[in-house]
Amino acid sequence: MIRGVCPVSERGQIFINGKWVPSAGTGVIEVINPVTEERVATVPAGTAADVDLAARAAAEAFPAWSRTSVDERAALLRKLAQLTEARSEEITRAVVSEIGQPYSVAIRSQGASAVEDLRSIAESLPEISWEEQVGHTVVVREAAGVVGAITPWNGPMRMICMKAGAAIAAGCTVVLKGTEVAPLSSFIFAEIAEEAGLPDGVFNLVSGSGPDVGEALVTHPLVDMVSLTGSVRAGRRVMELASRSVKKVALELGGKSANVILEDADLTRAIEVGIEDAFRNSGQVCGGLSRVLVPRSRLAEAEEIAVRKAESYVLGDPYDPATTLGPVANVHQRQRIRDYIRSGLDEGVRLLTGGPEAPEGLDRGFFVRPTVFSGDNTSRIAREEIFGPVVVIIPFDSEEEAFEIANDTQYGLAGAIWAGDDDRARALARNLRTGRIRINGSAVNQRAPHGGFKLSGIGREFGRYGIEEFLEYKSIG
Repeated sequence: MIRGVCPVSERGQIFINGKWVPSAGTGVIEVINPVTEERVATVPAGTAADVDLAARAAAEAFPAWSRTSVDERAALLRKLAQLTEARSEEITRAVVSEIGQPYSVAIRSQGASAVEDLRSIAESLPEISWEEQVGHTVVVREAAGVVGAITPWNGPMRMICMKAGAAIAAGCTVVLKGTEVAPLSSFIFAEIAEEAGLPDGVFNLVSGSGPDVGEALVTHPLVDMVSLTGSVRAGRRVMELASRSVKKVALELGGKSANVILEDADLTRAIEVGIEDAFRNSGQVCGGLSRVLVPRSRLAEAEEIAVRKAESYVLGDPYDPATTLGPVANVHQRQRIRDYIRSGLDEGVRLLTGGPEAPEGLDRGFFVRPTVFSGDNTSRIAREEIFGPVVVIIPFDSEEEAFEIANDTQYGLAGAIWAGDDDRARALARNLRTGRIRINGSAVNQRAPHGGFKLSGIGREFGRYGIEEFLEYKSIG
């Protein structure tokens, strides 16, 4: 018996122009609990006609909203944060039911973090240079227009706050297509936006699938910009469709991030913290440190530490305080991860712990065994994003080789460097071609920019940098 599972939530309407209205479509999307494999929610399967109404509402609301003051928008962001905090328990339970993340983790990483993101956006607004004199010319920054926001399932409420919150703060209006895998947060956010008093049309929600709603949103003539967090495949499709009308795009995509542990580092802490980063949200994080780079002289010691850490995870009921790792999001995700694990075995990569079989005693639910390989940087599991609780340990013979291996990837989203002192690690960080680098386990700064190089995307999120993605320059004079 899984404790605390919510009754089935049936959402029958979408949110357009400040009102809850029926979808033009008649279908529904079922949301499946990845622990019980049972239905926990249904939402409308929206259509292109719904997107058209939402885009028209957002376009009509844009002129007035874009002319509001920074103080007005900051006040509304603070109100959104306050109302989100008041519903953080509900948000957390919804996310647990949709993606199975342990409650003790989700209360921080899903509920509380969403509130922090909104407050950070409000605090960052005054930091932006909205107008400056360049010779005889005044350079101003203005809202990009109507934003189509497409958010993922691994952080459903956080990603809504980061995208819709930043766009609204910039003076844009928004049409959101929340993820169909974990859609309840998008409906809660729409209710919060309504309660906060956002003017009609500033925020709109159309639920539905990528092919039906997402593509209609990206191609709609009244949508000026698209912001997506998702896979590289989804990012390529958005770029292709957006290019037809030369829309501005912001893309936060995949990663294959390296945890570079140098000879003089605290090896135990570096590996344990790195595994925690790689396995958070069951490894379903684009910036997870899934490649562990260690000195060859310390390989055996590193393998022992990694195995001990991976085998310490407890899988099961997300409401059991003892549970530290949940399932992956759905049956397709589970199959994909297990196929990657099998590919590692087929290629002869050395399996240290875990494997493709179901975890013992968990035949129900989309669980994957925490898995550690030891190999090199040439296998599929070292080069492709798995998006599951799988890491590969890779040895190096010199610091120069460590950074060559770390940069030998199509991705460039995140990374970490561990050394005997912070200053040396920071100096070496210049050698790593990636958008965000943690130094000796430093916490992620939500006011500093987050985003990637290469296949990891275009643009940045967090703080004023995230707001600035939704602005354009205008020269006057």
